Amino acid sequence: MAEARLYTEFKDNIVGKLKEDFKLTNRLAVPKLTKIVVNVGVGEAVADKKVLDDIARNIATITGQRPVMTHARKSISNFKLREGMPIGCKVTLRGRIMYEFLDRLINLALPRTRDFQGVSDKGFDGRGNYTLGIREHSIFPEIDTDNLDRIHGMDISFVTTASNDEQAYQLLKHFGMPFVKRNN
Repeated sequence: MAEARLYTEFKDNIVGKLKEDFKLTNRLAVPKLTKIVVNVGVGEAVADKKVLDDIARNIATITGQRPVMTHARKSISNFKLREGMPIGCKVTLRGRIMYEFLDRLINLALPRTRDFQGVSDKGFDGRGNYTLGIREHSIFPEIDTDNLDRIHGMDISFVTTASNDEQAYQLLKHFGMPFVKRNN
């Protein structure tokens, strides 16, 4: 099986650019992407269990990997939520599948977003990880928009070995993430 295009790009070009940018001497000190976590929380799943099955099927289609159901940690009576009830799903992508998903996200899905200006640079957590919220799953080309029952969003977290946000920003920027500076 062939390597993912972005992984080859990372090995051949991005590592050298990052070593130059941060004046690193050791190739192993260069920050890299370790995993991508796609998470969907579904409040409607409390009332209708079929909603969660549809969303899990959509996430499996988008990522190419079967999602794991997430369950409520504690009961909240105002939301009719009981501890242990399924309320969402998540997928952790690593290796070749991770790089292929990143490639599709950056080059196909994000540009299909309505009125797309770029992604915010405010989603870093201070430890070199970035989280991106997407409002419509229908931006992915794998989803057939003619047969949609409902539109749901998702959170995509990029976990890196970067020690700070600047290194993670440069890593994702070199991969082609279309960041735009926000004033707020």
